[in-house]
Amino acid sequence: MNKQRIAVITDSGTDTPEEFVAAHDVRVVPLRINYSDGSTYENGVSITTEEVVRRFGEEVPTTSLPSPMKIADTLEQARRDGYVGAVFVTISSGLSATHETVSMVARQMEDFPVVVVDTRSIGGAAGMVVMEAVRQVEAGMPLESIGSVLAGVSERTHVYFAVQKLDFLRKGGRISETVYRVGSALNIKPVLTCSEEGKYVIAKKARGWRRALDTEVELVAAHAREHREVRLGICSYDTSVYDELEARLRERVEPVSRIVEVLRLSISADLLVHTGPTIVGMAVQGL
Repeated sequence: MNKQRIAVITDSGTDTPEEFVAAHDVRVVPLRINYSDGSTYENGVSITTEEVVRRFGEEVPTTSLPSPMKIADTLEQARRDGYVGAVFVTISSGLSATHETVSMVARQMEDFPVVVVDTRSIGGAAGMVVMEAVRQVEAGMPLESIGSVLAGVSERTHVYFAVQKLDFLRKGGRISETVYRVGSALNIKPVLTCSEEGKYVIAKKARGWRRALDTEVELVAAHAREHREVRLGICSYDTSVYDELEARLRERVEPVSRIVEVLRLSISADLLVHTGPTIVGMAVQGL
């Protein structure tokens, strides 16, 4: 527990590294995975990412936000554990109603102040904001100031991702039918990011998978130029690509900005349901 006794809470859509969560007592509220037979699972609790991926051949499930009761129970448990307030960092309000629901529950808490932070991002990039929230709390940042500080952190944190197969993005409505058909026919891979409003937008288009990865690296390096120091993240379900991608990022970024850390981030089922397991993402956080 940090000296201020301020809890840091997030949802499973931020993909905050498990080791970091355990080391800093970050509370994680799971999003839900829903199948057509009526069965519902809590991501990372009653179903694993590997199980969800294995079942993709049978059915691609849907996701839903945590229940208000689950959010309230998590906040109450933090209070019972001796915390006197909390900062709750959520995935983008432009992609999920989680932020709105957490804000509603937080307003109903009595004598337990809660600051709710919208990362306007998702996956590992949102997890990097959670990690910075922990650093700020442990450094003594007052709860009344942390919201504005983390809003700035969110603005300086960007994510880019691409997928080898566009089927999942089309099914989830993340790309149009036209983009899907043209992309599939011409081997064009859209590189997506989150807009200032926290919604998916196409940052660039690349022909072929290797060029898509090159484009991600170039976009990360472009943001890195704006900062003297950066923290980078690599997100992939296929962990065998980490070494190569880190080497490519370092080659492009180190000449323009000092890399403080390169995080190798896993991807939870929340995101894979909408993108498929071929996703590769890269994140950059200006310090």
